[in-house]
Formats: sequence, structure tokens, C-alpha cells
Amino acid sequence: MSHRTEDIGQLPTSYRHNRPLLSGVSHAEARQPGKSPHFSVNWVVGNTDVEVIDGITGRRSCGGSSRLCKHVFSARWARLYGKLSTRIPSHGDTPSVYCEAKRGACTYQSVKQQLFKAFQKAGLGTWVRKPPEQDQFLLTL
Repeated sequence: MSHRTEDIGQLPTSYRHNRPLLSGVSHAEARQPGKSPHFSVNWVVGNTDVEVIDGITGRRSCGGSSRLCKHVFSARWARLYGKLSTRIPSHGDTPSVYCEAKRGACTYQSVKQQLFKAFQKAGLGTWVRKPPEQDQFLLTL
């Protein structure tokens, strides 16, 4: 996909258009999901725990949430944001709902729209949006 969005335009300084050294040619063979395992594994450098995730439910094999789930990442972000807002008065209150936090990231939203326009211009279609309910959870510390 990165080879198809060359005309993305000028990005803000904190963003860049990565172009991984991968073949830009798609494989003609149809995907065979039955050959894929129904689990994924992740680990963190410096931590001996390996996390096994059920590919169907998105949860750990023991039933709990993954350390890579949106809620865990957002809770970490909220803690960092809270620490930052005590040092920078203009930061204001920490958003209480995940979707509010994402909407508040104006530069991110702008770049995302720029990417969507580049997809359209390249004839790649419209970005598929997920249900809004997925982002309507409370940020807990």
C-alpha cells in the first residue's frame, strides 16, 4: 500500500510517510484463512512473559485483556497525559472517553484525512470505518 500513496502531500514535522523495503506487487493467489493459526503471540523486550492471544476473541488464552488492547494503551496514555498536564497549564483536563481523546488530537485527525484523500486519489477506495461504539469506552487510570 505504501507504494500506491506516493502523492500524500506535505505532512507535519512529527509525521512521515514510511516506505518499507517490500515488494509493491501483490500475490495473485487467493488468501487461505484456514491455513492461518487461530492465535497470535506477542512479547516485550526485558519481560519474560509471552502473551498468547486467541485470534477469534482477541483475548488472552486465560480470558483476560491483552496488554496490546486499545483500553490498556489508552490507560497508559491517560496517565502520561495527566502527568504532562500538571506541567503544562494549556493541556487542560484529561478526556474521560477514548473517542474524545482521539478527536482532540487535531494534527492526527488532519493527517488521517490527508491519507484518506490520498487513497481516494490513487483509486484505492474508501477507508472502512469501524463501528463508533468501539471507541466509546471510559479512560480509567
